[in-house]
Amino acid sequence: MPVPIRIVLADDHAVVRAGLRLLLDGEEGLEVVAEAGDVDGALRAVLGHKPDVLVLDLNMPGEPSSLDAIPQIPERSPATRTVILTMQEDPEYARHALRAGAVGYVLKEAADGELVEAVRRAAAGETYLNPSLGAKLAAAPPETSGGPDGLSQREVEVLRLIALGHTNTEIGEQLFLSVRTVETHRAHVQQKLGRTSRAELVRYALDHKLLDEA
Repeated sequence: MPVPIRIVLADDHAVVRAGLRLLLDGEEGLEVVAEAGDVDGALRAVLGHKPDVLVLDLNMPGEPSSLDAIPQIPERSPATRTVILTMQEDPEYARHALRAGAVGYVLKEAADGELVEAVRRAAAGETYLNPSLGAKLAAAPPETSGGPDGLSQREVEVLRLIALGHTNTEIGEQLFLSVRTVETHRAHVQQKLGRTSRAELVRYALDHKLLDEA
């Protein structure tokens, strides 16, 4: 019998983990050897089990963040390859994850059809990117590094629209993002700038002349 592909599964929702484990364990040649509910637990599981593949939720709470943890995986297990599983369909998140060292990026809405393929490709030394997201990534303009205070290009766009008075729903419609993705960008902006109210964000946008570019 061939040696199965050994997987560590990390997601902060127990119900999601249960469903994913059922999916993966039900496939021939795949074996979930451990689960984790946070990033720190995922790092410990990788160190302890040395899996072939880590399936990692991108938006788990706590420190370090999932993105920050990706480069740490090879330090704990050089042969382990990371597949990101997420609801974030913004190509910017995929770009950051792949740059950090992930070899797969699967959207949760397509997990049933794509996660098994992504895991098999990762174990074989290949990469996998959700097809629709790959098309968006290819069409997206090159990322610029000119945002103030470490803001990404997308975060600057979200901040500008917030300052112009748009709701999260309206921002999502303009940028072709889900409301949840907009909320995530907004939270990152607030964290980076240390400003939480709309008035503070508007003042920041005015001070940095971001509305002049609108």
